[in-house]
Amino acid sequence: MNIFFPSNYKINKGAYFSISLFIIGLLFTNCNSEKTTEKSLSQLPFQEEIQVQFITDITQCISYLDSISSHIKHAKKYYTHSRLHFKRLEPILAAIDVENYGYLNQPNILKIEEESITDIKIKNPSGFQVIEEELFAKNIDTSAVLKNVSLTLQRLKLIKKNALFSHLKKYHFLWLFRKAIHRVALTGITGFDSPVLENSIKESAEVYRSLQQYLSFFETSFKNAQLYQNWKDEITKTVDYLKGDFNAFDRYHFIKQHTHKQMLLWNATVTDWDISFPFELAIKNDAPSLFSDQTFNINYFSDPNLGKLTKEKIALGKLLFNDNRLSHNNTLSCASCHHADKAFTDGKKISPKVTRNSPTLLYAALQKGFFYDKRAGNLEGQIIGVITNENEFHSDLKTLETVVKNDPDYRKTFAQAYSGHTISNHIIRNAISSYIKSLSPFNSKFDRNINNLENSLTQNEINGFNLFTGKAKCATCHFAPLFNGTVPPDYKESEMELIGVPQYNDIINAKISDDLGRYYVFKTPERKHFFKTSTIRNINKTAPYMHNGVYNTLEEVIDFYNRGGGSGIGIDQPLQTLPSDKLNLTTQETNDLIAFMKSLDDNY
Repeated sequence: MNIFFPSNYKINKGAYFSISLFIIGLLFTNCNSEKTTEKSLSQLPFQEEIQVQFITDITQCISYLDSISSHIKHAKKYYTHSRLHFKRLEPILAAIDVENYGYLNQPNILKIEEESITDIKIKNPSGFQVIEEELFAKNIDTSAVLKNVSLTLQRLKLIKKNALFSHLKKYHFLWLFRKAIHRVALTGITGFDSPVLENSIKESAEVYRSLQQYLSFFETSFKNAQLYQNWKDEITKTVDYLKGDFNAFDRYHFIKQHTHKQMLLWNATVTDWDISFPFELAIKNDAPSLFSDQTFNINYFSDPNLGKLTKEKIALGKLLFNDNRLSHNNTLSCASCHHADKAFTDGKKISPKVTRNSPTLLYAALQKGFFYDKRAGNLEGQIIGVITNENEFHSDLKTLETVVKNDPDYRKTFAQAYSGHTISNHIIRNAISSYIKSLSPFNSKFDRNINNLENSLTQNEINGFNLFTGKAKCATCHFAPLFNGTVPPDYKESEMELIGVPQYNDIINAKISDDLGRYYVFKTPERKHFFKTSTIRNINKTAPYMHNGVYNTLEEVIDFYNRGGGSGIGIDQPLQTLPSDKLNLTTQETNDLIAFMKSLDDNY
């Protein structure tokens, strides 16, 4: 979905666009393009300044990529230059054209879209990541490289042809600017989209150079000139910080000292520009940091029709969560399988009468899919699944209503929490989900430290975070700050992965778990053994691990990943999404990873 322009908007190729192209021509004829850009654009509206810069960068991106076909011997050099210019485009492109950005920057794995059992699309990946993996492989398939270069060029040229920014408003710019900052911190520096070259640090610096250029178009918008200077100084320092080896990069202090500082500068800019936002996206418009209970807009992840989350709704939901009467024979409550002292799991390999491990409910509301196979799209839908499952509540929605309506205490409590609404199964489910929505405290030792509330993290814990978001590549699937599979910075999708989890803890004669996961939902063969990426927050309290509880310790889990997942223990799954390369973690690095993960325990 395009958040800036109506989907049916068509490009006006009139005088405005011609003037922009004329200016671009002037830029290319000048050997000092940066100085010329600054001079030539100084009198233009910011929308046109953005357009000219965007066209300049995309033209360079196309030019370098196009050179690969005629200079294949220098393909790696041209790819790298093209990729850097793509990163300069990223802040704008990722915001105004989400679909095309996703096409150009998608991982090199089969893309499967399942809208319904009759609407299933299977697409081969294309774009920069695909080219990178093909071009830097041990044995290069030149024809495959050239094919994907051609597909990528076609898309880039289409984007260039249709680029228009006349509808852009200042609040759009501020949103995309902050998203770019978040994207660097949460995916950019993790290697998420540079899986082979690990060129992420250099590419992230290029993003910030682009942001510096775009921000200069708004210099006169600052009432406080010092605030603009603070931005310039901060971005200069950030670019200077973004240097060095991928594995050695200190991501913890980058986020703490730069990302969070920039969020505060951004909030100050909103005030300085006197900006009003028409609504909130996934991140609250006044979020103070990435790791706070004030970071996320909970309504973005759920149905907002029943109003805001309130203490009354949460308290009512907690009562319902612990009420055995909602199940057949009065034997089960939600709390039966989700114990607060075990981070809302039950500590068992497989929960009674079901086939999978009980997942934590902490941070469960901050995702876009529910159950391990994502068969429910929201919390209320998941609750229906539990109520009607014959191996769980074994009840129905009508009975649920009857139980609650016949209880005078519930009638009184509902009237207080949902004034003006009659008791219905929808209201009941909303109350339970309200309680679950409250279970995102962000008060772990790690959260308190990265937010400068205390200084108690050990160097081993910091090293562990840097490994998690760097060498170990954990954060390319478990994205901070939620550390689940919901992809930042847009948070529109919770990813599923095939990692090859074995049936038993056996590395000699390993066989994949017989649970087919997502396949059961739509019977898509390419979805066999796919499961949602769960959060690793509070993982120290949620053993045993994986959907089948196959591993009892964190050491066993890390060993599985260190070997390359299922592929590393002899499980042959061609569609495995986890890279099969060994991580080559040392014993100390394993210990540091575990120390970091334990620092994510909340004080609940």
